[in-house]
Amino acid sequence: MKLQVLVVYESMFGNTEMVAEAIADGLRAGAEVELVEVGAAPAKLGSALDLLVVGGPTHAFGMTRPSTRTDASTKGPVVMSPDIGMREWIGALADRQGRVTTATFDTRMIKGSRLPGSAARGAARLLRRRGFPMLVPPESFYVEGVLGSLLDGETGRAQRWGKDLQSAVSQLATSPGKSPTAL
Repeated sequence: MKLQVLVVYESMFGNTEMVAEAIADGLRAGAEVELVEVGAAPAKLGSALDLLVVGGPTHAFGMTRPSTRTDASTKGPVVMSPDIGMREWIGALADRQGRVTTATFDTRMIKGSRLPGSAARGAARLLRRRGFPMLVPPESFYVEGVLGSLLDGETGRAQRWGKDLQSAVSQLATSPGKSPTAL
């Protein structure tokens, strides 16, 4: 039986969407994967879900807020609805039920790679508060500037990360008594 995975992403200009698609591709070798934009994501997770992967862009040192999404929409064409982001979706999500574990990712500018703050770390913190254990540490993928494209090799790295996630959750499922990390 294949693992059940839900990948939920928020993307303003398309880069995070491309990363989410690459992660989903990496996961598909050993899992049934549903890829959903955050505005269409379910408020309640299915009981058969094994892994929830959540990602979005880093804005102002963390997850987007209505004000940062509005500001971003003035900088260029937006590919998603600015009405809901992963912060709001996680806030409305029912507390953990069942065996689901989570992983988080973000996109961020290479220029700010040494700056504090990360949408992925913020999402992981909110998910842990709701009882969701982290499978692996949060991961960042890099873009060249606000409206720039993903750096060369980032989609390949995202696909490899997806394969690694699939392997880690498979090992967890077949190892009785083993639990995800408590990051």
